[in-house]
Amino acid sequence: MKLHKDGTQPQHDEVFVFGSNLAGVHGAGAAKQAVKYGARHGHGVGLNGRTYAIPTKDHDIKTMPLNLIKPYIERFVKFTNEHSKVKFFITRVGCGLAGYKDADIVPLFRGCSGNCSFPEQWETYLKE
Repeated sequence: MKLHKDGTQPQHDEVFVFGSNLAGVHGAGAAKQAVKYGARHGHGVGLNGRTYAIPTKDHDIKTMPLNLIKPYIERFVKFTNEHSKVKFFITRVGCGLAGYKDADIVPLFRGCSGNCSFPEQWETYLKE
């Protein structure tokens, strides 16, 4: 399992995975950083440039319940397994502005392929 410090930047060959909103407004947190790597305004889901958006907020920028976030993370987990040559740099999706605890979000990322780098804070939860 590859880990990185929260707040660090991806390498040139890594896709920046961040928490977004369904409106595709990338104005704060990791979403604001994602614009540097190709996230496009108006696109709040999936691959854009060197980024992959996972919505944790709705069109009104309100935090979504976990049961609505889960399918987007499941789609991402599947994507990592279908694209095993692509390296993914995962931020603490849902744990910043969306307000979830790491323990709530991390289990949803289990099953990601070995080509993912996770925040160090997630190590304990990924091993459980």
